[in-house]
Amino acid sequence: MTIPQLRAFAAVVRYGSVKSAAAALGVSESTVSMHVAQLRKELGDPLFTRTGSGLAFTPGGLRLASRSVELLGLQNRTVEEIGQAAQGLRLLRVGATSLFAEHAAPGLIESFTQRATDLEVELSVHQASEFEELLRTRAIDVAIGPPAASPRPGLVQRAFLAYDVEVVTTPDHPLAGRPVSAAELARATWHLGPSAVGPAGAIPAMLQRLRVPESHQRIFQSEASALEEVHHAAAVAPAVVFSVSANLAAGRLVRVTGQGTKQRGVWVASAREEDREQTSAELLRFLQTPRATQAMIKGSGVPIRRFRPAVYVTLWS
Repeated sequence: MTIPQLRAFAAVVRYGSVKSAAAALGVSESTVSMHVAQLRKELGDPLFTRTGSGLAFTPGGLRLASRSVELLGLQNRTVEEIGQAAQGLRLLRVGATSLFAEHAAPGLIESFTQRATDLEVELSVHQASEFEELLRTRAIDVAIGPPAASPRPGLVQRAFLAYDVEVVTTPDHPLAGRPVSAAELARATWHLGPSAVGPAGAIPAMLQRLRVPESHQRIFQSEASALEEVHHAAAVAPAVVFSVSANLAAGRLVRVTGQGTKQRGVWVASAREEDREQTSAELLRFLQTPRATQAMIKGSGVPIRRFRPAVYVTLWS
């Protein structure tokens, strides 16, 4: 596959026809058709067919549509990064689990980038099980999430922040104001963020220990969304304590007390051992300072010029 081929196919997907794609790219229709034909031959997939209402994409075509956008974006970003590197600018790519990315990453990035004028941080969210491969292939420079059960040789790990997760709900919930049993918690409706997906981390450990059935779990796009929806439904939610302290103090949320309602978690940063002189090693050292801890717990956000989230396109079926 070549960049011109992917660019032609991505334009067909975006504009809905070969004619419109050719006009948008400033090339002839025969050029777009040639690139699509080459992709079809190389991949052994028709990718799409024409129907009376437009184009109907095959499952392989839908997959390529997602990947082509990602690959073209990576090409553009690589060109940009090479230009920045030539000017002496550094880019640190941090991969994190969703829990850390939502609650602690903004303050960390804000504080860390204030230390240097030549540094940008790119944050992407992944499952902890993907970290070792992402580090090995240099897709990321630092991984932050729960500790690995058996870290691969060649990686260095640094535990830097312990945090508590507790079950919270609204003051008028039937489980509020009294000790509850594990069985009652298992029967409750749980509102959860993306961190509940997967086996690793404090929140999955809590759900597994309480044996909360999947039928009682509702997943939202963020931890904040899950907590907000607790106010509109009779539900409970696990929350990182430092992130909800203001709501607890104001009485908008209350702790659910009883067996299994608390879980301790630890965030660990991992990097390649061979990069001990790189910016990734600098971040690992900074993470263990009081300044970093304060920033993660009380961070106010990141100036947009210093932070670039990595963009990934996902097609939902």
